[in-house]
Amino acid sequence: MGTSERKAKEKEEIKTLILNAAKKLFVKKGIDQVTIRKIAEEIEYSVGTVYVYFRDKNDILHELHTQGFGHLGGAMRILNNVSDPMERLKALGRVYLQFAMDNPDMYDLMFNMKAPMDFLESMHKEEWNEGKATFDVLLKNVAQCIQKGHFEGHQLEPLSFVIWSTVHGMCSLHISQRVKGVNLENPDSMMGKAYEEFVTLIDKK
Repeated sequence: MGTSERKAKEKEEIKTLILNAAKKLFVKKGIDQVTIRKIAEEIEYSVGTVYVYFRDKNDILHELHTQGFGHLGGAMRILNNVSDPMERLKALGRVYLQFAMDNPDMYDLMFNMKAPMDFLESMHKEEWNEGKATFDVLLKNVAQCIQKGHFEGHQLEPLSFVIWSTVHGMCSLHISQRVKGVNLENPDSMMGKAYEEFVTLIDKK
């Protein structure tokens, strides 16, 4: 590895270190309570080093937000080759659940914290492009299910929102450890079992 390649790798490693530390602190302390200085202290680098990579805290937040949706979108796109829309819909839900369980801090940042929406307002952006793109995948899939004879008598957008909010609710309850707090018999396996129950409910013509 040459000098330029080594330096590029080192820069990318430091950037990843900053993002991971920021994500951890945002979730643990709340975004308003985290400063660039605290992020620098967390990774044991100078404040100036953090500013080399990011303009400010909002820049870090936006990078994390975009990164998270990139990972989720990539996982969802793998299912494009599933021809049956109902089977694809079921698989999309499983992918979404798995992403939340594997990346709880990132999921919290993407879907539960208000700060990303505040950032959009500060940038005078009316649409949440990342969230819209993810919802559009679901919307298109549900539309194809309806064309195949599923969900007779249901409306496309409200139904799609119900599906999203149901799976999101499962993810949020799991991440906040509310699933363990209600004395379920097998809380560790409840997510998977509950989702399959949901699949049984929707998989009817």
